[in-house]
Amino acid sequence: MRELHGAGVALVTPFHSDGSIDFESLAKLIEHQIAGGMDYLVSLGTTGEVATLNKEEKYAVWEFTAKQVAGRVPLVAGIGGNNTAEVVAAIASFDVSGYCAILSVSPYYSKPTQEGIYQHYKAIAEASKLPIILYNVPSRTGSSISPATTIRLAEDFSNIVATKEASGSFAQFSEIMRDKPADFLLISGDDPITLPMMALGAVGLISVVANAYPKQIADVVHTCAAGDYAGARATHSSLLEITDLCFVDANPCGVKYILQEMNIGTDHVRLPLVPARDVTKEAIRRSMSALV
Repeated sequence: MRELHGAGVALVTPFHSDGSIDFESLAKLIEHQIAGGMDYLVSLGTTGEVATLNKEEKYAVWEFTAKQVAGRVPLVAGIGGNNTAEVVAAIASFDVSGYCAILSVSPYYSKPTQEGIYQHYKAIAEASKLPIILYNVPSRTGSSISPATTIRLAEDFSNIVATKEASGSFAQFSEIMRDKPADFLLISGDDPITLPMMALGAVGLISVVANAYPKQIADVVHTCAAGDYAGARATHSSLLEITDLCFVDANPCGVKYILQEMNIGTDHVRLPLVPARDVTKEAIRRSMSALV
C-alpha cells in the first residue's frame, strides 16, 4: 500500500449558506491539494462532517471527488459509524471506482469492548472489496482500539492494512510498531505530533490542516520521510499555532474559516456545529499573516 505513504488530507465538505453541498468549492479545494503536493486525499472522513450527510449526499461527494481527481492521486473513502450492519451495507455497496482504500472510524458513543471492536472490524473486512484503514480517535469515540486489538486485526485480516492513530499515546504507538506485521502501516491522525510519530516509524499523516496548507504539511511529511527530522522542525514549529486554532471551536470550523479567507470555500458548517467565534477568527487572521 505505497499509496498510503506520505501526506494525506481529510477533505472538508464545503457548504452553501443554505446548507447544500458547494461542489464548486470542493473542486477548488481538490485542486488546491493536488497543486500543494498532497500524496493522497480522503473523501468524507470525519472532518468532512460526514455524520450530517445523508446517503445520497455521501455518494454524490464520493462520485464528484473521484471524477475531479481523475486518477491523479490516490483516493480513500471514509465509511464508518457505530451501527455495524449499516457500515457493512454501505461498504458492500460502495462503488470503488477511483478509490484505493476505506478509512473506517472506530464505533463511537456505544463504548464497545475490545471484542466488540474486533467483531465490528471483522464484519467490515469480510464485506470490503478495498483495503481497510482503522481509525482510532478516542477523544471523539469514547473508547480506544488497544494495541493488542490493532495487532490482532492486522494479523487476522490481510485487507486491514493500516491504522490512523489519533490517540496521542506514544506508549500505544510504540507497542503497535513493536508488534505489528511488517507490512502493516502506522499513520498519524494528529497534525502536531506527526514529526515524532514518523521518527518512531509512522509512514505519514492524514491531516486536517493540509486543507489550508498542503505545501507546508507535505514539506514536513516528505522531509521526515527522508529521515531529515531536523530539517522538518522549522516548518513543523511554524504550524503549531494555526493548528491549535483550527481546533479551538471544534473541527472543521477553524480550517473552514481559513479556507474562506483564502477564497477556496466558506466557513458554513452544519448543525450541531456553528462557525468559529469572532475572537477565534481574529486570532486565525493574525496567525495566517505570520505564515505568509
